Amino acid sequence: MREWRVKRRERTQQLIELGGLIAKAELIELKDDDRAVILGLLIEAANTLRGDNRDLQLLLWRRRGARAFAQNQLADSR
Repeated sequence: MREWRVKRRERTQQLIELGGLIAKAELIELKDDDRAVILGLLIEAANTLRGDNRDLQLLLWRRRGARAFAQNQLADSR
């Protein structure tokens, strides 16, 4: 398979997984699929990461995300 096809498939997989995270965070249901709001939230997060408290914010978000993944795995195993 050509290299560009492999890269395209990898990019497509990445986009699907990122969309899954937006769904997992329930952003789609909470805002009735209002994509402008979802994009605004993501832009706000990016701006936060450009700020002085970047490392602390990343730590907090990483912990929250890890807890959410762990809770989801527990729910799936029941």
